[in-house]
Amino acid sequence: MSDEHYVITISRQFGSMGRSIAKELSGIMGIYFMDRDIVEQTAKRLGMPLSTVADAEERSKHNPFWYRKFPLGIGPLAAEDEIFQVQSNIIRDMADKQDCIIVGRCAESVLRSHKRKLSVYIKAPFEQRLKNCTDLLGMDEKTAMRMIHDVDLARVRYRERYIEDAEDPFSDCSVILDSSVFGISETARIIALIANETLHCSVILN
Repeated sequence: MSDEHYVITISRQFGSMGRSIAKELSGIMGIYFMDRDIVEQTAKRLGMPLSTVADAEERSKHNPFWYRKFPLGIGPLAAEDEIFQVQSNIIRDMADKQDCIIVGRCAESVLRSHKRKLSVYIKAPFEQRLKNCTDLLGMDEKTAMRMIHDVDLARVRYRERYIEDAEDPFSDCSVILDSSVFGISETARIIALIANETLHCSVILN
């Protein structure tokens, strides 16, 4: 077995419960789960307030034309590009330092050359995602429908902007799972089984 640390990346459709699956997988595997703390580390490295990094990250996802309001090389576009580069470095550093699970931020592409990597895409039918948003995340139906549309589109635009050679959201993913078929716990367990087999993690599963 390679001495290189292994990493599992989770990308997902909004409302497919990918983050919850990643969190449960972290408990099964007994390894670090990295998501919003990437933003905290980015703010620290850049010497920026946490809110500034979070706001810039959201702008880069939601408004592809925002940068046209500013001259080339300055303003939000430059800041958002720098944030992406710093986040990518944090992702690489973490994958080199310890076994971990990383959610979102194109980690499956950022870590394309990592030898011990399992990249999973979590999807679900629209109706199930809508149900997850209302029943599990506490949204009203109108808000949930808008969020599903807006966040999915934002993630596609974010990926197109920073991963230029990616043909689609699945380009660097080796496994695609429908969480509506298996549920949160079983989807996490399936990923753990695949990781054990392909990454030789030696995790004991009950």
